[in-house]
Amino acid sequence: MKNQLHNLKRSLGAAAAIGVLSIQQAYAAVPADATTALDTAKTDVGTIGWAVFAVIIAAVAFKYMRRAL
Repeated sequence: MKNQLHNLKRSLGAAAAIGVLSIQQAYAAVPADATTALDTAKTDVGTIGWAVFAVIIAAVAFKYMRRAL
């Protein structure tokens, strides 16, 4: 019985701590400069990704054409 009470107290304490931590989240306003920089970086990463994809496709196509000859 004592062990069960101890487990109940521990689980209630953990639930209360999780509740308090989830309530205390705060969202700050992101500066416009940071948002612009992130958008620019996203565009750059997309461009580089498509370029790498095109190089891979070109290499596979070249390998396929060499095998066909």
